Amino acid sequence: MTEPLRIDLDRSSPVPLYHQVSSAFAAAIADGRLVPGQLLENEIALAARLGISRPTARQALQGLVERGRLVRRRGVGTQVAPARFHRPVGLTSLNDDLVKSGRTPGTQVLEHVQITAGADVAAGLEIEEGTVVVMIRRLRTADGEPLAVLTNYIPVAVAPTAEELATTGLYDALRSRGVRPRLARQRIGARLATAAEARILGEPRRSALLTMERTAYDEAGGVIEYARHIYPASRHSFDTTVFSN
Repeated sequence: MTEPLRIDLDRSSPVPLYHQVSSAFAAAIADGRLVPGQLLENEIALAARLGISRPTARQALQGLVERGRLVRRRGVGTQVAPARFHRPVGLTSLNDDLVKSGRTPGTQVLEHVQITAGADVAAGLEIEEGTVVVMIRRLRTADGEPLAVLTNYIPVAVAPTAEELATTGLYDALRSRGVRPRLARQRIGARLATAAEARILGEPRRSALLTMERTAYDEAGGVIEYARHIYPASRHSFDTTVFSN
């Protein structure tokens, strides 16, 4: 751990001490004095160093955890949260969005198997239940940090291989087959991570996830994918532009 952040408290100020401590950490994160992944002192050490109570130190750190500025990892401690990735809501691939934002994408193909479509997958792909499709599950990273787990269901005739997807985005692989995504229906939601999801994403148990469910269509109106994606809320947000009538 590096030198602790210097924090000068004004004990005569009406601003609560926990808020002064929290604001000092937030400012240091914003201006780069504290960097993503940097380990902070624990609340006992923080309280002793600043001459404040342990509940005050805990309240200051917990407020930053709840705002996504800090993360707590079992067996590690409290760290500065990874940089958030702001993604536009549109028919784009995560791979392309990462490249455009100056991040380095990476992929680990976790599963690539043929399955028979159950009712929910069949409805998403607009096919008969029991049809054989390819299920692809990937861990996507940005600059080496886990960013998303993507699960896609693709018609067998156009499904890319696992080897392709280890180095290429899904939509680029589809375009190489002459399949061009044109429009999609998608739903964005939120839920808590399961133990397995938290582990693979490097998040605390029961941390908040953003979810996306998407059915994408090609230029002829045929369904080319049904997807279920999860993103850690501490590192990801969706941006939209809205217009008045």
